[in-house]
Amino acid sequence: MTDDEIIRQVLAGDLDCFGLLVEKYQKKVVGMIFNMTRDHHLSEDLGQEVFVAVYRSLGAFDSARSRFSTWLYRIAKNKTLNALKKKRPVFLRDVPDAAGPGDVRQEVATAELHAEFDRILARMPVRQRLAFVWAEIEQLSYQEIAEIEGTSVSSVKSLISRARQHFQEAIRGQRPGAYE
Repeated sequence: MTDDEIIRQVLAGDLDCFGLLVEKYQKKVVGMIFNMTRDHHLSEDLGQEVFVAVYRSLGAFDSARSRFSTWLYRIAKNKTLNALKKKRPVFLRDVPDAAGPGDVRQEVATAELHAEFDRILARMPVRQRLAFVWAEIEQLSYQEIAEIEGTSVSSVKSLISRARQHFQEAIRGQRPGAYE
């Protein structure tokens, strides 16, 4: 069943069909939110809020204007940005509770790499960070990102290019000559 068919069913009164949309998109939405906030608990909470908001405003969705996924991601982005304005995000990933004796060095190195990645992301302007996360981590197309952001594909390309440049400069600043 397509998203449009599911939406028609929900709007016709088959409220159980909404679970199909949640099942299809929940991991991607929560993952996207996590990549913006770096906070597992906040990501789960906001993910729930997103689907409540989607359910409440499903009648306003217009499939002639955008795909459901684009509309959903736009709602997720807006909810997340509003939450980030209220609360400063935690950008450090959780360190594993336990590791085997041979894994300790690898776990520490991985945690340090993730922490550095998070610090670089945190220093980026929000629009660059979002475009980068959606393209590189969420694997959305430039067209999808442009639709979510309400901008042109060329603007998205520019944002991602500047984000990549930001990463390169940050890495070179940390380890001169290491990546050249």
